[in-house]
Amino acid sequence: MTRLSVNVNKVALLRNARGGNLPDLVQVAKDCEAFGGQGITVHPRPDERHIRYSDIPALRAVVKTEFNIEGNPDAKFMQLVLANPPHQCTLVPDSPNQLTSDHGWDTLKHYAFLKDITQQLQAKGIRVSIFVNAEERFIEGAKAVGADRIELYTGEYAQLFDHNREKAIAPHIRCAEFANQINIGINAGHDLNLHNLRFYQQNVNGLLEVSIGQALICDALYYGLSNTIQMYLRELQKD
Repeated sequence: MTRLSVNVNKVALLRNARGGNLPDLVQVAKDCEAFGGQGITVHPRPDERHIRYSDIPALRAVVKTEFNIEGNPDAKFMQLVLANPPHQCTLVPDSPNQLTSDHGWDTLKHYAFLKDITQQLQAKGIRVSIFVNAEERFIEGAKAVGADRIELYTGEYAQLFDHNREKAIAPHIRCAEFANQINIGINAGHDLNLHNLRFYQQNVNGLLEVSIGQALICDALYYGLSNTIQMYLRELQKD
């Protein structure tokens, strides 16, 4: 079964809107695990508009499943991650003011940089995943720099899904086959939801983990957090 990591960025965004501690991010993370979530993902950004750098030690102290920190590995991010080693660090090429992640790394162009970052993280026992578009050359580049996994960017898949799901999934099927051949693990994320998740999981061979935040938190407004997590877990079950 593909693991579900719950991205709690939007919980932090709601908290920050009023400046207090409601909702309590740490308690929500604990509850997500209690409700069946198999990991907690955070993506701190330089403006700290949702996850704050100060949230990381508190979350690391309570997460019992898998803690995944995503982000652009600038100096401040690396200092944070190395001081609070998560189980996994996902490298994402966000610009400082970017609204959301919308593309992956060119692992060929940034080979030297990514190799150095990967080695620093792995020296701390941190599994490294590199966020990439669904192109074999970028997966090959991720393998070359020594990454343990890739995270396939699924934003374009989600956009095309309702129009032509076969066309949407095709590059991800090819990339999964290639990743399995060269022995690099496969994660996926961005705009996956209850509508498109099962089809993706059923067709992407060897999918180890998905991280889902926006859609899951939105669904929780209607269905409740506990029920929503169970709904996503059911979508990830093999038939």
